[in-house]
Amino acid sequence: MQISRYDVGGQTLRVGVRRGDAAQRPLLIFNGIGATIELVAPFVDLLKGPEVIVFDVPGVGGSPAPRLPYRPFMLARLTSRLLDELGHAEVDVLGVSWGGALAQQFAFQQAGRCRRLVLAATSPGHLMVPGKLAALIKLATPRRYKDPAWRTTVAGDLYGGALRHAPDRASDHLGHIRWSSDYGYYLQLVAGFGWSSLPWLPLLSQRTLVMSGTDDPIVPAINGKILARLIPDARFEAIEDGHLFLLTSAEKSAALVAAFLGAP
Repeated sequence: MQISRYDVGGQTLRVGVRRGDAAQRPLLIFNGIGATIELVAPFVDLLKGPEVIVFDVPGVGGSPAPRLPYRPFMLARLTSRLLDELGHAEVDVLGVSWGGALAQQFAFQQAGRCRRLVLAATSPGHLMVPGKLAALIKLATPRRYKDPAWRTTVAGDLYGGALRHAPDRASDHLGHIRWSSDYGYYLQLVAGFGWSSLPWLPLLSQRTLVMSGTDDPIVPAINGKILARLIPDARFEAIEDGHLFLLTSAEKSAALVAAFLGAP
């Protein structure tokens, strides 16, 4: 993946681009909370076909934090400007976890620039079926990114799935993330507070693939079923894994996404 920095409306963004088939729409990935470009690299490596674009949101990784808090609609607008810089009029979009909310916002707000939508381990936002309280409390702090021993201790209960039986594998996926600031992490938490896509999900026009882990303590799979039920042209896929299935079941996930994006 080629890493570059772009000035987008006064905001510096660290952007990764994996070159791919020019005949296909590029795939824009919105990452999970606190996650940098590097987190999705194993999934991207296995994804055949399209060019892939992923960036560190403001306050995360190599993208400096803004002075003021932001909302999802502001990030959707910023993303549209980034696509202008990259020369892409239309993309496919994948959002995972926190990034799934941003993906929904982008698909609604920038409908003409989003051809297909993939939602992974995500929900309709504030009005969701909540996960386990113990997992949500752990998610409220960025400690798992900074404390490897604690990350291993909580990985099974926090992420579920494959990590229940091999919690040390969490460091394989999260250990290489370059931590930026707690402030940036809490900006992401604040951005999602009160946000919900439920009122306008039936207005989404994109063909959509919704993927949920069957053992996800953070975002129970019922949320994926709700999304698939309310989005007019959507289908639901259950993955026998936990919240990080894009990484812990990367080969299966990449095959599903590639088939969906490449279908006529």
